[in-house]
Amino acid sequence: MSTPLSIRFEARLLERLRRRTQATPGATPSGLAHRLVDEGLRMADHPGVVFKDGPSGRRAALAFGPDVWEVIKVLRELDERGEPAVAAAAELLALPPAKVRVAMHYYAGYREEIDGEIDEADRVSAEAERAWHVERQLLA
Repeated sequence: MSTPLSIRFEARLLERLRRRTQATPGATPSGLAHRLVDEGLRMADHPGVVFKDGPSGRRAALAFGPDVWEVIKVLRELDERGEPAVAAAAELLALPPAKVRVAMHYYAGYREEIDGEIDEADRVSAEAERAWHVERQLLA
């Protein structure tokens, strides 16, 4: 449930918000402001996390690095546990271990969101693999 909050914006900032809303299909000024405040608070709580758009929608990512879900997926698939898992993921992803920990910390706060992104990536990957097999059968 949402609760109303009246906010006064400087005229230039409000104009920028309205222009961005017009450039974002389906967005409203209040919805876009809500998203930007939420993302800004998440970035403040999790330094090193940014948000970016892509084919799967808007998602959390490491600054100058992979999406958070990608780091978590790698960690899940490793045989190592504990600190060796952090080191192995860092090596596989060519990241400093500190960035792997940033992703882990974000995941701890937004587990359902990241799990959903992993599930969706797995679904898309399975569909692509099925299509590839069908194409190979056609050419056999």
